[in-house]
Amino acid sequence: MTDKFVAAIDQGTTSSRCIIFNQDGAIVAVDQREHRQIFPKPGWVEHDATEIWSKVQAVVAGAIAKAGLRTDQLSALGITNQRETTVLWDRATGKPVHNAIVWQDTRTAALCNQLGGSDGQDRFREQTGLPLASYFSGPKAAWLLDNVPGLRDRAERGEIAFGTIDSWLIWNLTGGTDGGRHVTDVTNAGRTMLMNLGTLQWDSSILSAMNVPEAILPEIRSSAEVYGTAVGQLAGVPVASALGDQQAAIFGQACYDVGTAKNTYGTGSFLLLNTGNRPVPSKSGLLTTMGYKIGDEAPVYCLEGAIAITGALVQWFRDQLGIIRTADEIEPLAESVEDNGGAYIVPAFSGLFAPYWRSDARGVVTGLTRYVTKAHLARAVLEATSWQTREVVDAMYQDSGVEITTLKVDGGMTKNNLLMQHQADVLGVPVIRPKISETTCLGAAYAAGLATGVWNDLDELKAHWAKDAEWTPTMTAEVRDREYHNWRKAVEKSFGWEEDGQS
Repeated sequence: MTDKFVAAIDQGTTSSRCIIFNQDGAIVAVDQREHRQIFPKPGWVEHDATEIWSKVQAVVAGAIAKAGLRTDQLSALGITNQRETTVLWDRATGKPVHNAIVWQDTRTAALCNQLGGSDGQDRFREQTGLPLASYFSGPKAAWLLDNVPGLRDRAERGEIAFGTIDSWLIWNLTGGTDGGRHVTDVTNAGRTMLMNLGTLQWDSSILSAMNVPEAILPEIRSSAEVYGTAVGQLAGVPVASALGDQQAAIFGQACYDVGTAKNTYGTGSFLLLNTGNRPVPSKSGLLTTMGYKIGDEAPVYCLEGAIAITGALVQWFRDQLGIIRTADEIEPLAESVEDNGGAYIVPAFSGLFAPYWRSDARGVVTGLTRYVTKAHLARAVLEATSWQTREVVDAMYQDSGVEITTLKVDGGMTKNNLLMQHQADVLGVPVIRPKISETTCLGAAYAAGLATGVWNDLDELKAHWAKDAEWTPTMTAEVRDREYHNWRKAVEKSFGWEEDGQS
């Protein structure tokens, strides 16, 4: 049997990657390039979508070359992407009309406040599963339409296309100005705050409330189907999946059964729990979100806890404070002390996401005494990720009644053993890392391969999943409860710093 290969593009917040997998789900080649982070004002974060597209083309070429493959040996191409990041472009020229507004950007906080009116954050929650927050794409698109001169008129005439990064890439891959397909999948559409979770279509009442013209929107499709055929360097390869990065990770982690959960540790961290074919409304500050939809099959829903800043806190510790030179140096520094010395860091750099949704929060360091050293702070940086995850797990249990018995983990921070042990300790359950930690790319590849017959069904994919490492809890309940109490006190100190944010 000739081995089949599937390529996956992972367009993330800080870099773009292309990974090529074989039929066993093993990695054949990887190529990766970073792109610029643009910070025009405090709380504003932008990317250059044209730069992202050129970096994506470069990593695809790089991965194919490293694998020693010809393009015609690829059976399919899948896409996974940073979610909520919003780009508007001119359909005739293919040029973005403004930098892409990144998911972390908070410039729409006042607009979200205004949209909430007397209903507050929950105005659209019933239809979308989401609270009104600056995180989501719909308000970002509305902001661009209101703030780029002449853009609204052009949008209403149908000259402008809106997309999250998946749509931007698919449009360019399949021809761009010459017949590019303007589509998105349910997982990305579900993060715009413009899609109805029940109908899986754009919600006209929300479009009207946000003043976003339907003419700019892509067609909503499933997560695994052939959207079109690539042109250019990938000529002839079917573009066959799109999944927001966290949904791709739950798919790559083989969390196909109700009650299975994964946490991805990247720039932020995202914990998803599979709730099956029905959306579970959240009363505890979580998002009710799409998990995935395979072709014509019934959609699968998840509860999600989105944490804005986890890995980015290590970057801040490295780049802004200069305490470490590389991210890897944080683990030995943190291990050189037994505990955090009473210090806690709450990284609310652009507000807090789940379970609080406070755009008015800002980062705080608390519990400082003369005893605290940079090693204690390093430990507090890592522990901030574990405690934020614990808050989300508690909220999931309150909403769903489903108790997580193990947590599957992936993403860059999972190679930090100290952090993974602390995560197991504060949750009181085993934490398991898979052999292939690149589960986001793997999920996109799996979905594309399912759509094109490389793999037959979910059972075949499940058989590929293998454990690499497991951490079991060692902390006493007494220590865990005391530390959690202190963490919650620290979180309260972060509230109310931005007077005009939503509270």
